[in-house]
Amino acid sequence: VNTPDWLWQRWVTNWGEERARAIASLNMVEPSLDLTVKSDPAMWAERLDGRVLPTESVRLLPKGRIEQLDGYEDGAWWVQDAAASLPARLLGDIAGLQVADLCAAPGGKTAQLVQAGASVIAVDQSEARLRTVRANLKRLHLEARVLAADATTWTPDERFDAVLLDAPCSGTGTIRRHPDIPYLKSAADIVALAGLQTRLLDNAATLLKPGGRLVYATCSLEPEEGEAQIAGFLARHPDFVLDPVRPEEVFGHVDWVE
Repeated sequence: VNTPDWLWQRWVTNWGEERARAIASLNMVEPSLDLTVKSDPAMWAERLDGRVLPTESVRLLPKGRIEQLDGYEDGAWWVQDAAASLPARLLGDIAGLQVADLCAAPGGKTAQLVQAGASVIAVDQSEARLRTVRANLKRLHLEARVLAADATTWTPDERFDAVLLDAPCSGTGTIRRHPDIPYLKSAADIVALAGLQTRLLDNAATLLKPGGRLVYATCSLEPEEGEAQIAGFLARHPDFVLDPVRPEEVFGHVDWVE
């Protein structure tokens, strides 16, 4: 009922009708508000009348203005969906390492990387969106280099221990929060975005030191933007090896990495 034919047919083809129906049903549920906290999730869950998720995010029921919540002005936390907090964690122990965060705005993952002890450069093509990154870092009392550049062609002099690429995508995994996506996007958009993601990945590969780690993330359910994208990357870059996500990296949830 809530899924246009173009997207419904894709989901049925890629995931089967039962799973497609489950996805469409979940998209009708009001989204919660997830926070990534700097420390002591249990304390903040109690103070904000929320609960701690397996990701250590604090989940609240949306109520009132975010800016009026306890801890906002002090920079104790930032808004970030629990799922969006996972890619930065997959880089492992990054304390003291040089990390590039590509397509970084609005900066939630940048904040995670800095909080984890990395030296971070946050890169995004949009200067306007980078103003949000700078504002968020200032509120959170965190420091990172922030640079406006096209991540498909950016060629810095330095190389990095790790690169996080949260690529622009169709966003079909975020329809519950953005219900207009199925009506604003089309199959042609997915093709175009997949081409952009390919260029971003190929350039990201050039930014790593030998033995470095590249984490690629999207919020899309479409294989062209996920599994197929990585398969193509590995075919083009035989010097890279796939490191599958392990249950212990996602708090023991085997079902998250099936």
